[in-house]
Amino acid sequence: MSKVRVLMVDDFQAWRQFVYSALQKNPELQVVGEASDGLEAVHKVKELHPDLIVLDLGLPTLNGIEAARQIRKLSPGSKILFLTQESSADVVQAALNSGAQGYVLKARAVTDLLPAVEAVLNGGHFVSSGLEVPPDSL
Repeated sequence: MSKVRVLMVDDFQAWRQFVYSALQKNPELQVVGEASDGLEAVHKVKELHPDLIVLDLGLPTLNGIEAARQIRKLSPGSKILFLTQESSADVVQAALNSGAQGYVLKARAVTDLLPAVEAVLNGGHFVSSGLEVPPDSL
């Protein structure tokens, strides 16, 4: 069985390292690349064709929501999972409306990241508990 190809996008290198370590706990996942801003993420998607993009919102050059919109057009088969500290209901809705299948708060990453990855890869949706999400967003 081939591994799931993952692209990690966050502007904070230490956070990317944490996510990398967390994803390594699942032997089916292979991190194929990293990006530190939204525009770089779009270019990496063209180059690497990842199955899953773990994407932050607050990115330089191109924010995560706009990057997700562009990624969705370039690679409609790729799954997008936001991993961010932003908990505003409006932002969560905008992120999910951009084509993402999941939204995990960084504060809940230890418990939510791997279950979110599994849900998204299996065709479902995942939103960290405690977030307000309008029913039409999922």
